[in-house]
Amino acid sequence: MKKAVSVMLLLVLMIVPLLSACNSKSASDDKDDKGTKDTKKHKIGILAPAVTHGWVAAVAYNAEARAKELSDKIEYKIQTSNNAEEMTSQLDDLKTWGAEAIVAFPQWEGMEVPIQQALDAGIKIVNFDIKIDVDGVYRVAGDNKDMGIQGAKYIVDKVGKEGNVAVLEVPSSGSVSELRKEGFVKTLSEIAPDMKILTYATKFTREDGLKDFADILTKNAKIDAVYSMDDETSVGVLQAIKEAGRKDIKVVTGGGGMQEYFKMMPENKNLWIESALYSPAMVKDAVDVALKLLNGEEVSKETIIPTTIVDKDNYKDFLDENSPY
Repeated sequence: MKKAVSVMLLLVLMIVPLLSACNSKSASDDKDDKGTKDTKKHKIGILAPAVTHGWVAAVAYNAEARAKELSDKIEYKIQTSNNAEEMTSQLDDLKTWGAEAIVAFPQWEGMEVPIQQALDAGIKIVNFDIKIDVDGVYRVAGDNKDMGIQGAKYIVDKVGKEGNVAVLEVPSSGSVSELRKEGFVKTLSEIAPDMKILTYATKFTREDGLKDFADILTKNAKIDAVYSMDDETSVGVLQAIKEAGRKDIKVVTGGGGMQEYFKMMPENKNLWIESALYSPAMVKDAVDVALKLLNGEEVSKETIIPTTIVDKDNYKDFLDENSPY
């Protein structure tokens, strides 16, 4: 009897290590047949408007540059579109592709429904720049309202508290123009209530800036400052001022951070040229936010990047010969 018990005990002692070995997971078990660690890449889609503006071109450029830098962690597809309908179709394509997150620059109205549908499908959405009325969307942007606030302060600092200011709004850009105008008008009414505001609509292109401001100059004999929201528009404004031979304008603002515009700042001795820096490189942060969300990290709903003012006093600090914008 004692001999039988001893044999059974010996068998148990031999079987337990074998079972433990079968159920354990060594470091090599996480590797594929080539001996490399098998890690799943996240799929991130990037949607941007087609290139109609240097700043927009730089957005697509920087987004893809960051995606390439993260190529060991993500698969990506980047698409550009000419209107809301085309972007909606591309959004559907990215859903079919299996995108887990989408970085979108929804520059047109009407993107709320398709973005909501993507969210309902479980896709993380990170909007770059544009603010839309959809719950659950993350957003990375510069401070559009503060750009207007700083523009008002800059103009008052240079021309005083009285005069005529031409405000060039861009209704087609949605919340971008709305927020910049809101910040400007409210601040100006507080710090220079006697300043007269002349509001005109234009677009974020130098061609429209030239055409529209040439018309504005014929309608107004005296303008002390121009609140332009965009560097491209401002380049056209400056050309219109030069061609008209006007000497009354003392300030032209801008926004975006355009290298060509920076270089114009010291060339105009009697005119202050300003840009509220709103770098297209911010889109890299949007790609990073998308990846953090997919990795389960905690991320703020909004990442707002502060405004920096550039003019002839500090423009050299922002020159970058490699910039596509």
